[in-house]
Amino acid sequence: MKNKQKEYQPHIDTENNIFVPESLNPLIEAMAENVHDTWAANRLADGWKYGQKRNDTLKWHPCLVPYADLPEEEKAYDRQTAKSTISFILSKGYSIAKDR
Repeated sequence: MKNKQKEYQPHIDTENNIFVPESLNPLIEAMAENVHDTWAANRLADGWKYGQKRNDTLKWHPCLVPYADLPEEEKAYDRQTAKSTISFILSKGYSIAKDR
């Protein structure tokens, strides 16, 4: 029997409709670092190690380094994940404010 499941099409409509104030940029950067650290912790727990080139068989990955040492393109990926999460929170009617 052939798989009749429809092709998955993610539905993300918050990024274009929600304004994320520049005042949240420090939060975006902190969240991006946390996203990276969470990803790295999961990889390390699964037996992955740092390697100059990615090798899925040997479980080597060049991004298993501190966030500050990542190439800018990798940081941008993590920032986009963080910004998308903030957009989602705002789109659901929540506000984000830093305690003073």
